[in-house]
Amino acid sequence: MGERRFFIFGAGYSGKAFARANGQHEPVFGTTRTPEKFEALKLAGIEPLQFDGSLSADLGDALARTTHLIVSVAPDEAGDPVLNVAGDRLWKKMLALEWIGYLSTVGVYGDHGGDWVDETSACRPVSKRSVMRVAAEQEWLTLGRDIGKPVAILRLSGIYGPGRNALANLEDGTARRLVKPGQVFNRIHCDDIAGALWHLADRNLGGIFNVTDDEPAPPQDVVAYAAGLMGIEPPPEIPFETAQLSPMARSFYGENKRVANKAIRAAGYRFQFPNYRVALERMWAEGNWRDGEPRSAMRR
Repeated sequence: MGERRFFIFGAGYSGKAFARANGQHEPVFGTTRTPEKFEALKLAGIEPLQFDGSLSADLGDALARTTHLIVSVAPDEAGDPVLNVAGDRLWKKMLALEWIGYLSTVGVYGDHGGDWVDETSACRPVSKRSVMRVAAEQEWLTLGRDIGKPVAILRLSGIYGPGRNALANLEDGTARRLVKPGQVFNRIHCDDIAGALWHLADRNLGGIFNVTDDEPAPPQDVVAYAAGLMGIEPPPEIPFETAQLSPMARSFYGENKRVANKAIRAAGYRFQFPNYRVALERMWAEGNWRDGEPRSAMRR
């Protein structure tokens, strides 16, 4: 194997976790929209570059030497920002390219009434952002076929990890126990996103993979478990119907499904955090649950 060079479009929370798991210290370049975030990328082991929707000479030079491309940029109404700016001319210059990984969301499945879904299930996106994700996935898969390179689509569930978890939310007073009967969500620790990316990249594997834990669970249970670890009273339960929620937050509760992770397991990946209890216990024991970026609710 020759020297590999990684490039992350949109090196945010998950991208930095990927770079921190770079045991071989291989070159990793990553983009952010503003130079103010360069230092945070450097601390994670990423050579920072600015991507504001246009392709600079620096970006072009780095991409020309890239063997493994990871895309973690959300599509917008104009389409996929990376595909929009790259075009055919870029792929013709990326002669070293071996593999593409695209970070998507389990939101593409939409609402399945609490039933199980896997990679063969129909995509029935409800929200506009998920409709755009389905379109972007198809564009990346089509590109892979056109240029003859494997494309791995990683459909992620609710992302959490150091700095973004129920322990941190309890400490800063933002944790709530919303109760909607029958509602469950899957979750994924950022280190398992990183682990799955490295696993697929090491093998140049393409396909669609649900990267999610084994245990879809009611969100109020996660908060209660974290409170138990901290030895504090959990916040009171709030009925979903009366809760004050942003339209974005409310839309998440409009989709209910249990997401299986058969394909990534069949590819040989073993999860470090197969459920939220293992993850919260480890973060609490190791004391790293406050680390990372400013705390917020788990993002999807």
